Amino acid sequence: MERVTDGMELEQLWTSLKQDAKSGFQLYSREIDFKPAAKRRPRDWFALCRSFFWAVVMKLTPAKRIVLIIGMVLLFFPWGDVNNTGPSYHIFGGILILGLLVLEVADRVTMKRDLQIAREIQSWLVPAQPPAIPGFDSAFFTKPANTVAGDYYDIFYRDVPEIKNNVVIAIADVAGKSIPAALLMATFQASLKTLSATRSTIVGLTQSMNRYACKHSVAGARFTTAFLGEFDPDTRDLTYVNAGHNAPILRRASGAIERLTVGGVPLGILDGGYESATLKLYAGDALLIFTDGVVEAENDRAEEYGEQRLLNIINMSAGMSASEILQRVMADVQMFTGSTPQHDDITCMVIKIRER
Repeated sequence: MERVTDGMELEQLWTSLKQDAKSGFQLYSREIDFKPAAKRRPRDWFALCRSFFWAVVMKLTPAKRIVLIIGMVLLFFPWGDVNNTGPSYHIFGGILILGLLVLEVADRVTMKRDLQIAREIQSWLVPAQPPAIPGFDSAFFTKPANTVAGDYYDIFYRDVPEIKNNVVIAIADVAGKSIPAALLMATFQASLKTLSATRSTIVGLTQSMNRYACKHSVAGARFTTAFLGEFDPDTRDLTYVNAGHNAPILRRASGAIERLTVGGVPLGILDGGYESATLKLYAGDALLIFTDGVVEAENDRAEEYGEQRLLNIINMSAGMSASEILQRVMADVQMFTGSTPQHDDITCMVIKIRER
């Protein structure tokens, strides 16, 4: 049992099973037309079971569908000698279904290995630790909904001689999840790093990335929301562009709350211009930047976490470091969602300005 359960307690196993069941149900239920239980007639229940059956079967390859159907026929229908003196075909049906399970597990293991490699490669594209910047305290956290994510975050110095001390702050959310979003995230990261090494302003950088995104967005279906900022440690000026992203929350040392909304539409939708805004940051100011996976995280009653809870935490952040604020936010999100399966990537970044 120790080997089978990996040392997990009964409660942990039950929680894991519920999460898997919810995820599986969400996958299959997309193809099923549900009616309220009170309005279902007997024929509706039959139609519901039939829809669920085909939702499962059509996820298999054609050859595996045939094996499954033959196995079910042998398993559930009376075959062989009714007096049980001859061979029972139920056993062969069970063996066929067990063999099918073994094949599916093999496919899953192969895919999981490939996804783990992809996740490792993706981890190279984002920083493991925040950079050391005078008077600038930062922390970040990301949690993919699947093995790989479509969220991106980074803080890095610009590789331009005239402005080599300036810092780029970036967080982005590619529409969609899993591998398609992860591939676009890698493209976003490469474009950002390449353009940041030029003399382009933050607006010019955003517009160049948007032009590229528009050419490869499949008529706007693959867009990216992003917040891009450039911070000057000497003047403590932050110039930013908000490209359709959730408005970051800036809590001043005085307790005043500001939202960073200036910018334009998400990247990849319209080949248009963007606006920027510049504000000065002071010691004690805290900036919270996040993706929609944070505020749209749901509990078991399908209620969203919402921005008000973030505001409550940031309002109590006086005297806390960036990592402490981040830990408080993530713990609160986890407490809110409980065992509910995560349906979107979660990424959060906190910046706290310190005395020089």
